[in-house]
Amino acid sequence: MSKILYISSEAFPLVKTGGLGDVAGSLPDALLKKSQDVRLLLPAYPEVLSKIKKSKTRTLSSYYNQSVKIIETRLPGSNLIVWLVDCPAAFNRPGGPYIDNHGNEWHDNALRFAIFCHAAVDISLDKFQLEWQPDIVHCNDWQSGLVPALLSLYPKRPSTVFTIHNLAYQGLFDWQTFTDLHLPNELWNMNGLEFHNQLSFIKGGLAYADKITTVSPSYANEILQAEYGYGLHGLLESRREHLSGIINGIDEKYWNPGTDNYLTQKYNKRSLDKKSLNKIQLQEKLLLPVDDATPMMGMVSRLVEQKGLDIILQSLSTLLTMPMQIVILGTGETHYELQLSEWTQQYPDKLKVIIGYDEPLAHRIEAASDIYLMPSMFEPCGLNQLYSLRYGNLPIVTRVGGLADTVTDASEKNIENGSANGFVLKEKSSAALLTAVKRALDLYEKPTIWRQLQLNAMGGDFSWKSSAESYISLYQQALKKL
Repeated sequence: MSKILYISSEAFPLVKTGGLGDVAGSLPDALLKKSQDVRLLLPAYPEVLSKIKKSKTRTLSSYYNQSVKIIETRLPGSNLIVWLVDCPAAFNRPGGPYIDNHGNEWHDNALRFAIFCHAAVDISLDKFQLEWQPDIVHCNDWQSGLVPALLSLYPKRPSTVFTIHNLAYQGLFDWQTFTDLHLPNELWNMNGLEFHNQLSFIKGGLAYADKITTVSPSYANEILQAEYGYGLHGLLESRREHLSGIINGIDEKYWNPGTDNYLTQKYNKRSLDKKSLNKIQLQEKLLLPVDDATPMMGMVSRLVEQKGLDIILQSLSTLLTMPMQIVILGTGETHYELQLSEWTQQYPDKLKVIIGYDEPLAHRIEAASDIYLMPSMFEPCGLNQLYSLRYGNLPIVTRVGGLADTVTDASEKNIENGSANGFVLKEKSSAALLTAVKRALDLYEKPTIWRQLQLNAMGGDFSWKSSAESYISLYQQALKKL
């Protein structure tokens, strides 16, 4: 049994902006159930504090002349102990974890997450005397990237693991910020935190962690290439022997069509005929023509370039002539939101776009849709295709990252051998997307084949079980390094 301090800037159901929140809310609990001794460390945002019931203050400290206390609580619905870094000056403000109400990054993000990282380091070194010290410190994304770097300066320290959820977000700040944060000078070099004369939080994890993981095996290979490496492929190549990819799991209690309380009609593989009742309910709610025989294509996504919005918009005029309805839920870049909203005004009976994020509606779209749209330009792992598979909602994806690892194209050969569970674009283009959608609609007209594809999709193992075991194995390797 290992003692694991799992560090994240978000964790569902306390706070979530994306896939990291889902992972941090479910992987530590899966490790706990495999007899690991786990603590989850999070910033104490107002949203988090509003959702906790019982708590106690464990310790007080100060960083950058700001008082900090550690609050102990439990993750709702779990026995997992959560430690919250409560620093009102850094975290007690309206808006999101990283951006304000106007969509701008907080001007002091470097300071905010430096405070978070310093608290993590002090817990890791038992400076707070919490009667618990980790063997493994598992950091995630740039917000906790300074932790492995700072711990590297101590001869007696826990082993460190750093997980890249999305290399596009690196936590880059100017050199003056490095100075203002009083970070140790020995960390400022091209093999350390310096990146083209900027301070890179994520390099703290990539350069100093004992083991580096990404959230799918394919993405671990892709980030060694210039196209996906965002200038860090050389560093990652030099650390290749310590880099691996472990596919994300999903919380199968929360994403389960058989028990999902958000659904009008629960269903499973044996009662798949009931799935269409969710479509009828959603059609009524969104004022679409009600017909359970009309195929529905759903999308729940950040509306950003990464998610394939450009090829979707290039394809829309043709997609809207096809015999189907399209439902999109998401928020993101304003120009994508505006263009999609204009299309939905022109085609109110074919396209519904809901700008924003609505957790119950996300579940209902998964259950109502027959086809799921996810033509990402890159996708470290992707969780929505896993939710879709679980709900018998066949994904249309590009052959990148975790999408390549989890979706098997419905080619004749794969249909015959029983492995097909979705549709894979031959290239990242609107022409390839239209071809894939047409293939999907053609097979939708063949109920026997379509039903088998749905059963293949729903029969996959999307749990954290095997992934949690892979992490435990990785922790053992990291412990041997020290």
